[in-house]
Amino acid sequence: MMARLAALLLTLLALPAFAEEKIVIGLSQDEVAISASFTGSEILIFGAIRREVPLPTDSTLGVLITLSGPQVPLSVWRKERRLGIWVNTEQVEVDLAPSYYAVASSGPMNEVLMDIEDVRHSISVPRAIRAVGVGIAGSESFIEALIRIREKEGTYQILEGAIDLEQDTLFRTSVSMPSDLIEGDYVTRIFLTRDGIVIDEFDTVIPVNKVGLERWLYELANEFPFVYGLLAIAIAMISGWGASAAFAALRR
Repeated sequence: MMARLAALLLTLLALPAFAEEKIVIGLSQDEVAISASFTGSEILIFGAIRREVPLPTDSTLGVLITLSGPQVPLSVWRKERRLGIWVNTEQVEVDLAPSYYAVASSGPMNEVLMDIEDVRHSISVPRAIRAVGVGIAGSESFIEALIRIREKEGTYQILEGAIDLEQDTLFRTSVSMPSDLIEGDYVTRIFLTRDGIVIDEFDTVIPVNKVGLERWLYELANEFPFVYGLLAIAIAMISGWGASAAFAALRR
């Protein structure tokens, strides 16, 4: 631990030389529109590192990119088999957790980012969850299960080495977004590191909104739920009548 602190202190003393390195980025699209035919989206994130000093040669450069969806509360349950039936037994309440989270790096996470910097900036997936108030004793196994499930679903992505960093100046990566996105602002953060220490950060937002028929149905359901219910019943009745009429015609 003392060795880590000593290394961090030495790196911080050298930060003035790195302070002239700044991130400049671009996005393949500034917003994502969810329509009736939406099947997901891929965001290309690219950029460059602007320098006003010569390129340092005695330290290692790293780039990390995170894309985070709206924060939502959730409950994580543990199931056990009781009398031949699977039932919920224990739970951990998570105040807020990203509905979608992707983190990409230019190399192995443990080389690009120091643990203490991860604590400060909440970059890794576990830190992104714990940073919003999960501190219950024994909750680690629940959080690990949550991450494992969402990784399998594709809503949490850990993309080590997915950032292409050329000549310590140009970088790019692509992040896939699934079809079941929640509406809201998706925060994109880009971190520039030297020897695992964050020396610059750039934040931007990608709005994700429903459009067309999806937007009309969403607003109708939320603003006029009674009318939406009547419309749903009418559509079901018409569909049932149409199917019955078609079946009767085929039997003739």
